[in-house]
This record gives sequence, structure tokens and C-alpha cells, in this order.
Amino acid sequence: MLRRVLSRVFLPAAFAVGFACSAAAAEAEFGDNDILRVTIDQARVAKIPEGTSTLVVGNPMIADVAMLKGGGGMVITGKGYGQTNLIALDIKGNILDEKQLRVEPGSTVLVVQRGDARASYSCNPLCMPTVQLGDDTKVFGDAGGQIEQRNGFARGGEAPAAPK
Repeated sequence: MLRRVLSRVFLPAAFAVGFACSAAAAEAEFGDNDILRVTIDQARVAKIPEGTSTLVVGNPMIADVAMLKGGGGMVITGKGYGQTNLIALDIKGNILDEKQLRVEPGSTVLVVQRGDARASYSCNPLCMPTVQLGDDTKVFGDAGGQIEQRNGFARGGEAPAAPK
């Protein structure tokens, strides 16, 4: 009897706490927080202030943005790890909004460190070599060359020579 009463009290309470935590996490990522997060090598759609005519990224090596047709949103693409800023301007050059852009690593990347050499693997569910910023130059070049060669075959054209 006591167990039934406790489960009726604590289960809804646990659900309410869990819901509040997930709502807080969503608010932190999409709400009034001034940080927009994006995963490296992925794109994310976000809203922009009404009247925006120009978007400026502080460091285009970290992220790239493109306004969607109609002006209601933008696509943010993570290009390099780090943080930079994004400024939305109206047609007269007035600042409408400014946010921080943070590019973070993906959650399915396994990093293997062997002394000074680092190699990355994409693991979802099997681990396969991938190229990530910070990888050893030889590992990066070899994997990048294989990816380029494979893409050449997929296009139906002649693939570039394999790296030596």
C-alpha cells in the first residue's frame, strides 16, 4: 500500500522535474541565450530578426551563414571548432541582433591519440576513418585522399590518383 502511494506521488513529481529540466535545456539552446550551437560539418536552421538584410560572421573559418529566401531564417554551417560572433544588420546598417556561434564536435567521433599523432573515426554504429580538424597530417591526407577518390568514382568520372 505504501509503495503504491509513494509511486503515485513520486512518479508525477519525477516527471515534472524531468520535463522542467528538458524545457530548461531547450531554452538554453534556442531561447534568449546569446549562444547558437552547431555541430562541425553540419547545418542548422535558425530564425533571424525581422528586417535583416545582411548577416556578418566574425570568423568565417569557424562558421558560415546563408539567409533563406524570404528573409525569415538562416542556415548556419559549422566549419571549424571554436566560437565567433554573428551580427544581423538592417538595410541601413543598424544592428538588429548579435549572437555568439559555437561550433562543437559531433558525438559519434572517436579520437585515437598515438603519441603526437591523432586519428578520428566516425562511430555510428561501426567505426570508420574520417577526417577531423586536428588529426595528424598524414592520417588526414590519407583519409581525405580516399574520400576524394571515392567521390570521383561516385560522380562517374575518373578519380584522382591515390595519395602516396
